[in-house]
Amino acid sequence: MMDAQIRLDNVSVLLGAQAVLSGVSLRVEAGERLALVGANGSGKSTLLRTLHGLVPATQGRVLQAPGLRQAMLFQRPHLMRLSALNNVALGLWLDRGRGLHWADAKTLALKALQRVGLQSVAHQNGRQLSGGQQQRLALARAWARQPDVLLLDEPTASLDPHAKREVESLMADFASGQSRPLTLVWASHNLGQVKRLAQRVIYLEGGRVLADLPVNQFFNAAILAECSPAAHAFVQGELS
Repeated sequence: MMDAQIRLDNVSVLLGAQAVLSGVSLRVEAGERLALVGANGSGKSTLLRTLHGLVPATQGRVLQAPGLRQAMLFQRPHLMRLSALNNVALGLWLDRGRGLHWADAKTLALKALQRVGLQSVAHQNGRQLSGGQQQRLALARAWARQPDVLLLDEPTASLDPHAKREVESLMADFASGQSRPLTLVWASHNLGQVKRLAQRVIYLEGGRVLADLPVNQFFNAAILAECSPAAHAFVQGELS
């Protein structure tokens, strides 16, 4: 039965001759906040791209709920040489499913910029904004499309502490929205951020899921050590 928003059944992904995901099975439930952790090269980014449909499964099945809407953010936002407002509006205007006129797209785009606190820079070139502002612009662009699931690949990795807090605050706000909460799935090396935001944590190593636990159990050393010595060693190394 397909009652999760996304389900992976024994999914493997080969890039050339290299297995970057191996036998991954998981469910993404509506409204949850799921963090992916692991060392560089563990498969976090590939898993996000597979969930989003950007990387096809070589083996296994990727199932999505009917009509599911997704958006994905990358560590370095892909922005066009347009104003912040038009960076958001163009995506809305090109979305055939919405069929918006340009004026309506710009109205919704301004609302999205207000949502992330960027209305004051609406007419500035998006590529000339600070790193934190660019990531908030990418969040505005994603939020404007009204996704059910928001996937984020290291969304705060290259930001200064103040910008990280702003982006984290928006992630938490989106996830707990009273009218339309989002499901969040993101990759992070920041275990403090994972503790603050996640409800559930998946640890990957060598393209395999070695731990999948509620956040309070993942950060309980005794439970994690029993569940996955490899995940426990990773956490201890990151926290030391």
